[in-house]
Amino acid sequence: MDKVAVLGAGSWGTALAMVLARHGRPVSLLTRTEEQAKSIEQRGENLTYLPGVPLPKGITATAEWEEALASASIIVLSVPCAAAESFLIRLAFDHRLVIATCKGLSPDNMERMDELLIRRLGKKRTALLSGPSFALEVARGMPAALTMAAHDLPTAHFAASFFNDSSFRIYHSTDLAGVAMGGSLKNVIAIAAGIAEGMNLGHNAIAALVTRGIAEITRLALACGGRAETLSGLSGLGDLVLTCTGSLSRNRRFGMALAGGFGIAAARHNIGQVVEGERTTHAVCQLATQLSIEMPIADAVKKVLDDELSPRDALQTLLDRPQGTEV
Repeated sequence: MDKVAVLGAGSWGTALAMVLARHGRPVSLLTRTEEQAKSIEQRGENLTYLPGVPLPKGITATAEWEEALASASIIVLSVPCAAAESFLIRLAFDHRLVIATCKGLSPDNMERMDELLIRRLGKKRTALLSGPSFALEVARGMPAALTMAAHDLPTAHFAASFFNDSSFRIYHSTDLAGVAMGGSLKNVIAIAAGIAEGMNLGHNAIAALVTRGIAEITRLALACGGRAETLSGLSGLGDLVLTCTGSLSRNRRFGMALAGGFGIAAARHNIGQVVEGERTTHAVCQLATQLSIEMPIADAVKKVLDDELSPRDALQTLLDRPQGTEV
């Protein structure tokens, strides 16, 4: 089977490498450091991000760019959004399709991940994989369903065909903008859900946040060219529900830490990994203002992150909003 290069050996990159390799496909996993590569090779597991989960045969860890990419038929980019462009610059003159799993908006220019990929690689080399999927569960072989988006369905199908694992079901889409927006915006709402959870507001409040959250996400995604059916699917509502309610969600746990009295820096340290929602929140609010889209939950989260409101006061601003029609 054709080799796949996975760039990024965090929890999600490692989990995807495991899906790819389970049925005999060779995979090269690019690590940040030589020490991490040696540890993965010697221990047969990613001790930093997925301790206790053994890697299948066929995964080779390396910190060398050329070695990782050598003879690979396709590339999976699984790094934090802030690092994505530096990788794409190096891939600009390559010919292979790149499947990105990054979820976020740039706070510098409000650029979506699909826009960044197309700007650096061109539309024909761009694919996005997104949906409700915790890395630990995927690494353990537990069932998950996701969306693969590309500029046309044959490309999406080709990209998905590399993940030939019955427990990793992939649906195809041509809505790059909708898939990118759903994956990015759900992290913002998840911070709000974590705050509500940390304040012990109950299941009713979480359900209300998720429901009104998908309304916010859909408004902004549609304004950016996304499709409503995408936002009601796996990469929209599905990912939102998981990230807002699952105990493994970093963004949710970040919100819980804020509600528990942690400052921003302490909450970050408490999570120990990148919290994409923190970075994305400011970009979302800028974009919403530019497009005249009302996003009260995102705005409340931004004010908490900017230390303009306490979590409790931010909640009160949502409760004090005038009542109106639901749709």
